[in-house]
Amino acid sequence: MTIRTQVLALSTVITVAFASVAFAQTPAPTPDHPRVNEINQRLENQDKRIDAAQASGAITADQAKRDEARDARIQNRANALEAKQGGHLTKGEQHHLNKELNKTNHIERRQVRRDKKAAAQ
Repeated sequence: MTIRTQVLALSTVITVAFASVAFAQTPAPTPDHPRVNEINQRLENQDKRIDAAQASGAITADQAKRDEARDARIQNRANALEAKQGGHLTKGEQHHLNKELNKTNHIERRQVRRDKKAAAQ
């Protein structure tokens, strides 16, 4: 082998190595991943409950705004985790997001009950 052939072969190997590393770091997104769908569905349901509570007068516009901001933070966190994992969530991430959603759901329902009780008195 001549030096020119060796250099060409070496440059080809280096190019392929860099391309495979770059490809490995950007996994393709997984469409319709079940864990992502569950979190998105829960956020959508919670948003509908907030809208319904505000429309019925059970909560004020300020409370609805605060609740929607809380849900938006969870959605942003889920989006960041999905982007990091190539479009899906791990079981641990799903569990953590579900705990956060359970907590916000409890807070929102408690404030609706408290406001209804105060209006009845």
